[in-house]
Amino acid sequence: MSGPWPTVSAELVASGKLRSSPEDFRVYEDLGFEPDGDGEHVFLHLEKRELNTADLAQRLSSLSGIHLRDISFSGMKDRNAVTRQWFSVRMAGRVEPDWQQLAHQGDVAVLAVARHRRKLKRGVHRGNRFVLVLRELTGGREAIESRLRHLSLHGAPNYFGEQRFGRNGSTLAQAKTWMASGGRRISRNKRSIYLSVLRSQMFNTLLADRVSVGDWNQVLPGDTCVLQGTRSQFTCEQADADIVQRCFVGDLHPALPLWGLGVEQLSASLLERWSDVLEQQAAIGDFLIHQGLELGQRPTRLIADDFCWQFCDDGSLQLEFRLAAGNYATALLAEFVQYG
Repeated sequence: MSGPWPTVSAELVASGKLRSSPEDFRVYEDLGFEPDGDGEHVFLHLEKRELNTADLAQRLSSLSGIHLRDISFSGMKDRNAVTRQWFSVRMAGRVEPDWQQLAHQGDVAVLAVARHRRKLKRGVHRGNRFVLVLRELTGGREAIESRLRHLSLHGAPNYFGEQRFGRNGSTLAQAKTWMASGGRRISRNKRSIYLSVLRSQMFNTLLADRVSVGDWNQVLPGDTCVLQGTRSQFTCEQADADIVQRCFVGDLHPALPLWGLGVEQLSASLLERWSDVLEQQAAIGDFLIHQGLELGQRPTRLIADDFCWQFCDDGSLQLEFRLAAGNYATALLAEFVQYG
């Protein structure tokens, strides 16, 4: 299963069309820091339209003559969208090409070029700002606004979005085929993608179980808690009144594991609770550990910042909000609208 995953809402209050054009799905990456101004890594702030992040990295490689292993980005961005994100290219001792040549095909714009001492690493950006337009909207305006106000206060299950798993789950299917082969030698980039999608599948399955039970947004004994807007975390052996209140107001969130080495450190009571899910996902879990991935934690809940919306004269609905790095806008949309 790669979706649809269980939702909190018993029923959706709207339907509409998303991505009628790429301009209806805009993503602006917030790097969270300024490049140093010198160093061997060239940082490029690029806008792309209907282009995969990986394809743009390949274009950078072709233009610069730099191997893909020395071209980095912080996060994958949607193809059917207009997105802005940063790339780094390790240009030590090399002459920079004319980066404006990237724009010749009309689907890329070069917004800024700077130097930095370190390469860009995955997941280091602060977050993303989204501007989305839902067209051909149906549903009562009052009901839609009520649901949106609820989501702005209480958030939504922090599922990995369908983009992570590929069209109709194709990337997940490829990852499982690779896993069945024993993890044969493949490119570093493809290995990273396959391991990520397998771990995402396991996380979503654990989260779906908690959503179905109804305690996805409550701190259970033994849960890891993550502070809102940070990567700070701690283990909660027992949720006292303060923890309960902080969780209720969104100051902190329970988390679930991103599977890997160190799972034996997890609470015995939680492992017992997850026993059925872990049995179903045993092959994936064992494979991730065998591949040497380290245990991580991901919040069960996402809460959007600066969440606002407006109903437009043409009957469409525009949404604008910020999400932390690694969170998916589609996980938020899934709680109120059936979109196509």
